[in-house]
Amino acid sequence: MSIRFITPNQHGVIDFAVAAALVVAPFVLGLGASSPWAIWISVATGLVIVVQSLLTDYRFGLARILPFWAHLAMDGAVGVAYALVPVFLGFSGIDAIYYWVNAAAVLTVVSLGLTHQPAPRAPAYARA
Repeated sequence: MSIRFITPNQHGVIDFAVAAALVVAPFVLGLGASSPWAIWISVATGLVIVVQSLLTDYRFGLARILPFWAHLAMDGAVGVAYALVPVFLGFSGIDAIYYWVNAAAVLTVVSLGLTHQPAPRAPAYARA
């Protein structure tokens, strides 16, 4: 039995919500005390997520040229990068915590993501 349960459709909703949060959160949280890069990496990532989502082959994609499994792989790479960015760029305090929390969240969503949309189930009365 797989513990993966986040469907591509659910992932799409998460993508756009996270993109908005990554653009707004650095300003709300007052990031940038240890480096201005703490603000702009988050904002850039949020904008890239919107573009990536619009190019992904799922319900919310417009061009649908990026396979969903590749989208998940790219998300995983972002999670790893977010875990390493504070170390390599010398972030501390809230700046570092922000990136480590986001890294954990991204890697969790990726690890729980299905690579396909499940087929719709027949209604209970039709399965008898």
